[in-house]
Amino acid sequence: MTYLGEGWDSTAVLVDGWVQRRPRRAEIGPQLVRETAVMPWLAPRLPLPVPVPEVVSADPVVVRHRLVPGEQVADLTAAMGVQLGEFLLALHASSVDEAARLGVGPLVLPVERFRAEVRVPGGEELLARLGDLPADTLVHGDLGPEHVLGRDGVLTGVIDFGDVHIGDAALDLAWALHSTPPEFAAALARTYGVTAELRERASVWHRLGPWHEVLYGNDIGDPRITEIGLAGVHERLRSWVSPI
Repeated sequence: MTYLGEGWDSTAVLVDGWVQRRPRRAEIGPQLVRETAVMPWLAPRLPLPVPVPEVVSADPVVVRHRLVPGEQVADLTAAMGVQLGEFLLALHASSVDEAARLGVGPLVLPVERFRAEVRVPGGEELLARLGDLPADTLVHGDLGPEHVLGRDGVLTGVIDFGDVHIGDAALDLAWALHSTPPEFAAALARTYGVTAELRERASVWHRLGPWHEVLYGNDIGDPRITEIGLAGVHERLRSWVSPI
């Protein structure tokens, strides 16, 4: 058995080629079980490998899936941008009705907690934008560098679909357009067909990202994580120029 690490929601170990995941909190158990219903349907529709988990134990909840090849990519290239753009086109074209039948619901943002726990200049302006964002697309929900895998110059998989939901396609573009090398972001934008309006919505989601880190730090009582999150909130709000 090899310990693979832990995220905010679950821990993972590698056992005989299988990644076993366990929830870190009780409310995450149903989320892991939901993946076992959604991913077998979704995986064949996607151009990159993704986890296809199965239930090992219902109480306590343990799920497992075959190891998706690759590692976190240090140097994202234009060719990888094309690959991720094609992946997102396929994901976002998936049937919302079928996803809902399999248990996928809308994103519920903790706006009141944001308002109460992240009091920063410009924060209310950002929160006000959230009510105008659409919720009509099946999205990964947590697409970032730790969840996009590659090897030998190509992408090899996308992992961690615990936050999959019916929401705004721009959420999945937030990191890819605003926190990646220019050549990668440009190739992804061309492949996906990113419009100015979609890019602007992605910037809203990008600026909201560290707010979740603040709440997570507060939840687990770790002031260091809270401070890192607040620093990110301030940095991203300072760089935000609101549209006229």
